[in-house]
Amino acid sequence: MSQANRRQITMLIECNDLNYRYPSSQANLFRNLSCRISIPGFHALFGPSGVGKTTLAKMIAGLVEGFSGKITVHPDTGILYTYNLERLPGWSLAKDHLADITPHDRMPDLKKLTESFGIQGCLESRFSKLSLGQQNRMNLTRYLLQDFNFLIMDESLANVDEATREVIILQIKQLFPQKAFLYISHNVMEVAKFCKIILVLRSADKSPQITEIKGQNQTDQDIPDHPALEQTMLEIVHAS
Repeated sequence: MSQANRRQITMLIECNDLNYRYPSSQANLFRNLSCRISIPGFHALFGPSGVGKTTLAKMIAGLVEGFSGKITVHPDTGILYTYNLERLPGWSLAKDHLADITPHDRMPDLKKLTESFGIQGCLESRFSKLSLGQQNRMNLTRYLLQDFNFLIMDESLANVDEATREVIILQIKQLFPQKAFLYISHNVMEVAKFCKIILVLRSADKSPQITEIKGQNQTDQDIPDHPALEQTMLEIVHAS
């Protein structure tokens, strides 16, 4: 890995008393919502559809305005946001696009990621010809090759099978130990198993609107603790 990936980085993202409603709505999406995300680590944002997970993620990334309250991004926190329906140019070969956007010192990482993510056989194809799962993996790869400290993955592996998602998550944790990730997923077992902290988001009429649950934070070196995993899953479900 490059020197940038090995560098110890300590940062924090803080959301304080956020209030927001969609322009076309009379009801609050967020009411006095507060949370914090420490770096490094693999975190999750979990909750039922419609509670604002994507909106909150985009607020943190600076892509949504018009809210009250304050989001503090501490210095040197380079944030990127990616989502599962994002598309690469369809007219070029996947390998050419990745080569064009990969910094020179990250080329060894490009080879490592495409091998780990099982997409080496896709590099000679145009992006538009790939399956949805292959497109998800290709798109995530291009973000991991950029200069970032905090990557928001909004359902970024939604079309990838469960076994492959597990391999990818473990590889990300191994290859980027000093980076931070906010993983948005509806898979309660997945977030409980692999994430350091799970932020459980609920509707604005519930208090607290967001609850922090400690996850199992499993790596490829750990022996699974099934009773502890089940307990974490129960805590997440009860907080939802």
